[in-house]
Amino acid sequence: MKKINLSYILLACLAGLTHSLMAQSGQKPSYSGVYPHLAMYNNEGECGTGAVVPWAGKLWVVTYGPHLPFGSSDKLYEITPDLRQIVRPESIGGTPANRMIHRESNQLFIGPYAINNKGEVRTMPYQTMPGRHTGNARHLTDPANKLYYGTMEEGFYEIDVKTLTPTLLYEDGNVKQKKGADESNNQHGELLPGAHGKGLYSGQGVMVYSNNGEPGPKALEQFDIAAGSLSEWNGKNWTVVRRNQFVEVTGPGGLYGNKNPDTDPIWATGWDHKSVLLGVRDRQTGWHFFRLPKASHSYDGAHGWNTEWPRIRDVGTATKPDYLMTMHGMFWRFPERFTATNTAGIRPRSAYLKVIGDYTRWNDQLVFGCDDSAQREFLNKRKAKGSIEGPGQSNSNLWFAPLTLPDQLGPNTAEGAVWISEAVNANTPSEPFLFAGWANRSAWVQNNSDAEVAFTFEVDKTGTGTWSTLQTAAVGAKQSLQIAFTANAPGEWIRIKPNRSANVSAHFSYAANDARSTQAGPLFAGLSKVGTATTVGGMLYGLGNNRRALGLAAMTYNGSQSADVGYYELNDAMQLVRKEDPATHTFIKSKFAIPQQVVTIDNASVLVIDDKGRRWRLPLGNKVYTDLTNGASLRICREVATERDLFNCHGTFYELPAENADGYAKIRPIASHNLRINDYASYRGLLLLTGIDLSSAPHNEHIIVSDDKKAAVWAGVIDDLWKLGKPTGQGGPWKNTMVKAGEFSDPYLIGFYDQRSLQLSHKATKAVTFTLEADPVGTGIWMPYKTITVKPGQTTPFTFPRDFQARWIRFKADSDCEATAQLQYQ
Repeated sequence: MKKINLSYILLACLAGLTHSLMAQSGQKPSYSGVYPHLAMYNNEGECGTGAVVPWAGKLWVVTYGPHLPFGSSDKLYEITPDLRQIVRPESIGGTPANRMIHRESNQLFIGPYAINNKGEVRTMPYQTMPGRHTGNARHLTDPANKLYYGTMEEGFYEIDVKTLTPTLLYEDGNVKQKKGADESNNQHGELLPGAHGKGLYSGQGVMVYSNNGEPGPKALEQFDIAAGSLSEWNGKNWTVVRRNQFVEVTGPGGLYGNKNPDTDPIWATGWDHKSVLLGVRDRQTGWHFFRLPKASHSYDGAHGWNTEWPRIRDVGTATKPDYLMTMHGMFWRFPERFTATNTAGIRPRSAYLKVIGDYTRWNDQLVFGCDDSAQREFLNKRKAKGSIEGPGQSNSNLWFAPLTLPDQLGPNTAEGAVWISEAVNANTPSEPFLFAGWANRSAWVQNNSDAEVAFTFEVDKTGTGTWSTLQTAAVGAKQSLQIAFTANAPGEWIRIKPNRSANVSAHFSYAANDARSTQAGPLFAGLSKVGTATTVGGMLYGLGNNRRALGLAAMTYNGSQSADVGYYELNDAMQLVRKEDPATHTFIKSKFAIPQQVVTIDNASVLVIDDKGRRWRLPLGNKVYTDLTNGASLRICREVATERDLFNCHGTFYELPAENADGYAKIRPIASHNLRINDYASYRGLLLLTGIDLSSAPHNEHIIVSDDKKAAVWAGVIDDLWKLGKPTGQGGPWKNTMVKAGEFSDPYLIGFYDQRSLQLSHKATKAVTFTLEADPVGTGIWMPYKTITVKPGQTTPFTFPRDFQARWIRFKADSDCEATAQLQYQ
């Protein structure tokens, strides 16, 4: 091991002294807006944050376990302005995500608790109001004295706000099935379609309820089956409005309820396998629906477990409202006056990776309640993770951020469809799809019918429902076409209309101009470069049994050789302390050993064969990664946010959805780097990395060094990864590869990269024509994009224009040959 730089030791000691002084003065350390001492734990398979609400001068927070309709070890937390965490003794746990402020009685209803304006808490026991409380709504006929509670399994109650006495309207599905039922199962009610209720709101004479899941074994594996519903109740009868997965239901009144309930709009967000859905209800004309693109597919899954609670919340001030929407991994600006006749103003802001359950504005900051570390990991298993286990105990935290953060994270590149291989009727337009807000916009249209179809693209320029023709494109029988829209093409919304009935797929692909550099931000200083000879790393594990610390089996690595350093624990004060605990040390080294040969690296690219046997190829980074990956000294895949993984392969971090959300087919590159990251894990809402170069690391407040200067970890949040640098790489499906005429290559990732160029060559004695096909989303629908003919002995370059957007690309040749198709992403 190299000698440790003495100046760095001094800086590290000063950093430790600073943390010590902070602790003595009552201040607590924070990393990228996360305060480790505010972490929330439970004894369940998951510890998500269901609601965060400022009230009575404090911030009130509830956590939830995964399926606990009769209570759990979860708590109600009171956070003081100086960030002291008070666990309220009235806590009874459960799976709550409901919150509402009742104006007339001046109470906050959050979970099974009612809190008055003095901060006094009353509890509504699960014995009298069982169920997984998911939403509150103002009462339809007596809003001054009563309100509604809704549960995830279709239990509905009417609550007297003074006595807290519940009146049963509809019995919760868990109560019906309680005898002999396993409470870990996803029970569903019999009243409405679906199996995973989410939102509740009232106005215009109805109470609206959303459901985002589906029961049965198919829903646990297939992401594109019919699931969920949006329904409404008029005080007597239920009506199913739409059979899709829905989550948020709210209005401009937010947590207080609409000020003008008869006329104010009701908003609902949802999705299907094609795109995000947005609904708005008008008292006179009923529901109107629109579509938006998805930034992330890790929220998909017909069971509905992967979404948590997307929200639309006003994070502005009393005089300047500012509605922030979260949906499918994107922050959106939402117009406060969004109605059925005024739909202009929705804009993408930036993409995020955290799993967010609720958020609010508090003390001129944004506070996000997150779902960070689930002990069970549920259905999110895959061979790339090996036999690795989840953390020993579920925990999550709050994330404090500046008001500008929703504009500062990942690029807002997104895509979505209006039709996927479905029959459409002549002269019948698609649902409106969001058009405004991106620098680069294109559409992919595939005509699966036996006759040519002319497609008319119409735009609503002002969001008032007035449509005009933008352009018309003819697509031949069994043909596809990519259509690029000019940067100045006007329109809030766009829709497509065919001139004849046909079977059609139609996707919209939108891309931001990624302004990031290829250099890592200063917060990553001190992490080892990939070519560093010696690095201090180790394997990470969040301890269980209420130890509430993180274990580190510290190692030094020299090339592919490793040596034990010892066992360390990271506590809530972020002190890394050496411990003598052979049992835990051995457990971590055994259970969290880095699996070998989970990917294949060949001359062409990285080959991944997923758990369904599908083949995918990803770009290569620095050549040094090949030996390190084959030597299994770098963690490739691990869950660091509930029910989705980070995939770190050959110098690029990717967001990897669970297999039940289509897994690698929907993988998304986050950032590329040149770092030797040994392991990574979540702890107290933080992302921790190992792989520190102590010999040359400058002082960095994100790096915690042990007192004996032999072990270290980096601490930040998962969304810091955007600052590593934009995704880059090189490779392709072929490199001097023998190919057969008409046979397609493996899919190769091309989406979300910036400057993309291709070089095609072969060793045949005659010209070879190559066909390039694109899969816009990862659905397996391939569309011809271009043909390129390459003469013998020549290498033909091609630069992809910015308006080309697709997730995957593949190639075929018109004759047998030895071919090379290599792409460069810069």
